Amino acid sequence: MLIFRSAIFLLWFALESAVINILGLPSMLMPRAAANGVAEFWCRASLWGLKMFAGLDCEMRGPLPPHGVLIAAKHMSMLDTMALFVMLGRPAFVLKRNLLNIPFYGWYARKTGMIAIDREGRASALRMMVIKAKAALDGGRSVIIFPEGTRKKPGAPPDYKPGVAGLYGQLDVPCVPVALNSGLYWTGPGGFIKKPGKMVIEFLQPIPPGLKRREFMTALETEIETATARLVAEGRAQLGE
Repeated sequence: MLIFRSAIFLLWFALESAVINILGLPSMLMPRAAANGVAEFWCRASLWGLKMFAGLDCEMRGPLPPHGVLIAAKHMSMLDTMALFVMLGRPAFVLKRNLLNIPFYGWYARKTGMIAIDREGRASALRMMVIKAKAALDGGRSVIIFPEGTRKKPGAPPDYKPGVAGLYGQLDVPCVPVALNSGLYWTGPGGFIKKPGKMVIEFLQPIPPGLKRREFMTALETEIETATARLVAEGRAQLGE
């Protein structure tokens, strides 16, 4: 049954993605808000399909951050980006530049003002990331970065990259840590298996601007990893693992 329900969701995901992406193409010629509307509709349709066909729902905990802050989130699955995009009112994600080369996804990411970076660019990449992040904040959007730079399986050792500290030091805005446990439910080879249940995204207490680099990184990692471990343990109990 688990494989069957996962397959039904995959079919839904493929069909609704194709239809929405193609019908939304005229938004590429419109103001950015139009493309953001298409992207949000796609996210909501995908989340609806997860709940309807796979029995997987998403719960938000903690105070919803205001617009115009830096969000540093744990990353375990594609579900994280869809849920956060909806919850946070169309924020700007920091993502790898090569994702812009993916047909449709890359086109919408570019049009919606996502912050693409070249990881090999180092200092120049950081400068460009800061410039684009400041523009997003000035436009009233929050900026989301995954501080480990990639998805992590539940329980994997943390590996926080310096980019988040660079942004934090330059933007002079609070940083809101985010913990989650989506990797328990969106799993299997290629993320094919979708386990029924309720994954959790938890917004933690903001870290105020102005901390020293090492102090900030220690606080960020401690907050995210401690809360994530708690949510993973809670999720494993829910799943009976």
